[in-house]
Amino acid sequence: MQSAPATISTAGARVAIPAFIFVWATGYVVAKLAAKDAEALSFLIVRYLGVMIMMALLAVLAGAKWPNKRDALHIAVAGVMIQAIYLGGVWVSIRMGLSAGVAALIVNLQPVLTICLAHWTGERVNARQIAGVAVGFVGVMIVLYAKLAGVSAQSLAWSTLICFVALMGTTFGVLYQKRFVPHFDLRAGQAIQFAAATAATLPFAWAFESFSIRWTTEVIIAMAWSILVLSGVGITLMFYLLRTGSVTRLTSTMYVVPGLTAILAWLMFDEKLGGNVIVGMAVTLLGIYLVVAPSRRRPETASS
Repeated sequence: MQSAPATISTAGARVAIPAFIFVWATGYVVAKLAAKDAEALSFLIVRYLGVMIMMALLAVLAGAKWPNKRDALHIAVAGVMIQAIYLGGVWVSIRMGLSAGVAALIVNLQPVLTICLAHWTGERVNARQIAGVAVGFVGVMIVLYAKLAGVSAQSLAWSTLICFVALMGTTFGVLYQKRFVPHFDLRAGQAIQFAAATAATLPFAWAFESFSIRWTTEVIIAMAWSILVLSGVGITLMFYLLRTGSVTRLTSTMYVVPGLTAILAWLMFDEKLGGNVIVGMAVTLLGIYLVVAPSRRRPETASS
């Protein structure tokens, strides 16, 4: 009887992981789509408010259980790191001119940090998973080598630093949530997280931006996709995967995002898709397989 939940979780993960990868990869494309017509933090505040209202309504209509004060505080702290710091850093860096591919490379170094910090959540990481992270990292470097080679040091300075802060935010946010509040209602929890993200982002938008958003077709599409798909579906999938699997396995899937982002950018913006992307994607997928594939236990032999 105890094997049923694990079976359900495994079956769900087989669908949730590729869905999560696709949704997450679209985030960088959406950021590029809206960058020229909307200030980054101003756009994100509207997005946060939209998700907060949507999830709060769903929680109320479903009669969801809201967390106690202690858990709500942990959820809010994780939300500031995962939502405000991560999304804010990525969107600001792309708005400053950092390419979506380079931003994806920097942020998707997350598995390396996660492996280093896995002991914090009590997870055990085996040699094959460490090898998978290394192989996946090589794949990412192959995918984005050409993009990195073409970027000047001056344009990388502040935008790279901000993107690195985004990397730290999402890595520590995921680990913090996994350790202190791994289980909560996803609707109520997201309402709390995006409320906290709004409160954390507002002072920076007030200080550095003018709340300028031109509601062009591109911005409207980007906003709708950000609220309904990226946050509504993507964050829910991430929390589901955190609940049903290890942090290491979840973050290892991030390695495929830069390659998929390059493909989406090629389809949507006619960006060049070279052979390095195809080779790098293959190497990346191999690395992910090494991390997420179930371990094979040797059959026990009867003792004489």
